[in-house]
Amino acid sequence: MAQLEIKSAAGKVVGKHEVAGHIADAQPLMSVLHRAVVTEEANARQGTQSAKTRSEVRGGGRKPYRQKKTGNARQGSTRSPHYAHGGMALAVKPRDYDKDLNKKERRSAIKGALSAQLAGDNVIVVDKIEFTAPKTKEAATLLKSVGVENVKRVLVIVKAVDVPTYKSFRNLPNVTVRTAPSREEGAKTNTFSTRDLLIAHKIVVSADALKQIEEVWA
Repeated sequence: MAQLEIKSAAGKVVGKHEVAGHIADAQPLMSVLHRAVVTEEANARQGTQSAKTRSEVRGGGRKPYRQKKTGNARQGSTRSPHYAHGGMALAVKPRDYDKDLNKKERRSAIKGALSAQLAGDNVIVVDKIEFTAPKTKEAATLLKSVGVENVKRVLVIVKAVDVPTYKSFRNLPNVTVRTAPSREEGAKTNTFSTRDLLIAHKIVVSADALKQIEEVWA
């Protein structure tokens, strides 16, 4: 089991937390992590891209010139793909990119990614991450106080949706804010993904969010 220090917003150590064994001792499997990330990225695609074929572009109704005796290749329309303003050959059309990942694989990927970050000493626990009003300066000060400064990618995990907290971190270009998973029905969540965990160089998580993660992913 891994033991993490709990820091205050000022950066002082105020306690310790024993990370649950089912997370700290999870083995990250590359094949499962790969499938999880591919699934998450595919499911995030809107699939609304669309291009026009030669039958959908405007114009080209008249044969551009006679069939024979012009010295040119025979043509039936100026809207063929090889003409300027013509249609596209094999045009892309709206489609569904969704992929499925079974529950056990998703659990394994999440716990494996979090375990790898714990092993790399990249997880920082803060007793409270909350703001009474949106204050980007206070958010930047908090990250600096807990030792997360000039880090390329930071993942901040809070227990639930908090508008002042989200807006406080929103203008920091290297910070992403996510919430811990919840079992409450109808709860508004923006839960972190396997990809979020893997690409983060540092993870700053509130103490209550970490406890909720351990309970949900037990």
